[in-house]
Amino acid sequence: MLPAVITNRPHSLPRALQLRTVRPAKTPRAARPSACALHHQQAITKARGERACAIFQSRRYEKVLRMQFLKKYSQAIKIKMAISDYVLLHTGQKMPLIGLGTWKSSPGEVKEAVWNAVKTGYRHIDCAAVYNNEAEIGEFFKEHVGADKMVRREELFVTSKLWNTKHHPEDVEASCCKTLEDLKLTYLDLYLIHWPHAFERGDNPFPKNPDGTIRYDFIDYKETWKAMESLVKKGLVKAIGLSNFNSRQIDDIISIANIKPTVLQIECHPYLAQNELIGHCQKHGLVVTAYSPLGSSDRLWKASDEPFLLEDTNVKAIAEKHGKSPAQILLRWQVQRGVVAIPKSVNPARIAQNLQVFDFTLTEDDMKRIGTLNRNWRYIVPKIKVDNEFVPRDAQHPHYPFNDPY
Repeated sequence: MLPAVITNRPHSLPRALQLRTVRPAKTPRAARPSACALHHQQAITKARGERACAIFQSRRYEKVLRMQFLKKYSQAIKIKMAISDYVLLHTGQKMPLIGLGTWKSSPGEVKEAVWNAVKTGYRHIDCAAVYNNEAEIGEFFKEHVGADKMVRREELFVTSKLWNTKHHPEDVEASCCKTLEDLKLTYLDLYLIHWPHAFERGDNPFPKNPDGTIRYDFIDYKETWKAMESLVKKGLVKAIGLSNFNSRQIDDIISIANIKPTVLQIECHPYLAQNELIGHCQKHGLVVTAYSPLGSSDRLWKASDEPFLLEDTNVKAIAEKHGKSPAQILLRWQVQRGVVAIPKSVNPARIAQNLQVFDFTLTEDDMKRIGTLNRNWRYIVPKIKVDNEFVPRDAQHPHYPFNDPY
């Protein structure tokens, strides 16, 4: 480093405050480098420059790699957010998009089905009093749900439903408490009115006339809703909702509700896309749950000539493209629409498979292709046998929901 000298120029300020200027000293002639030394110094300077350039290029390359990593990571985060495994209810509750349906799961097999589901990762169990298996499901909850057990209660989302014979306001709380007793729970995450039309009051779930037709009650479902609201106020349930209601009936409930419904549960699959009803629900802040999302081919009144959803060639082609099963494609279609799905199964392998729908995404073309399958085909129309023929059971009731377009 070259030596420096300090010079002081005259200044009117006191010496301590005078500006001092540093000037490089001239190199004495005798100390100037020779041509050989100068060449050597230039070589060193060039080497240092090349090294600095290499370091700069290296750091630049590292920066590019960091940017590429961050870009990929942010894309991964976006994908993860896009396929979140729950929807948010207007109550603030997180409702898992895939749940285990328990309709038609017989006593003697439903406990093991729920055990397999929770072990696999399910956190949403859909129940109903009329399924006649809540007591067995309650055995599982008692043994495996709680602190230091398989799963904590607050991690589960449990739904049940008020049956048609319990629509009178004085019957609602007692029915809910019976469900809680059977399920061995202190509260439900969601409680639904199972159908808008009522049957004759009593403990017989299907009161019938001598000719086999149902004995009905004609109480207004709006009265039932008021009693449902009291369950929330008493802490017996966290949220309340509807099942099998049409758009007009939903509007009826909203018009008198102090506590608005959170969920509408309906039959929904590509053959019955329910686009208008889903849009109506979203407009009013209701989440839609799809029951029988795979077509429910094991029903008592199944017709021999009805379409078989899981064998649809379009669904099978999309499944083959993604390396997934047709059932997974049908469930993924619902998930990407923001619709909760509750497929029923007691088979451990299928239970596990039905939850594996968050590791892939259907393309826009896939979604459109599945959307073209809609034919307004309703599998779940309760029927009774009259003169050796199955006919709609409740179509004459004034609150029967399927007489309206949607």
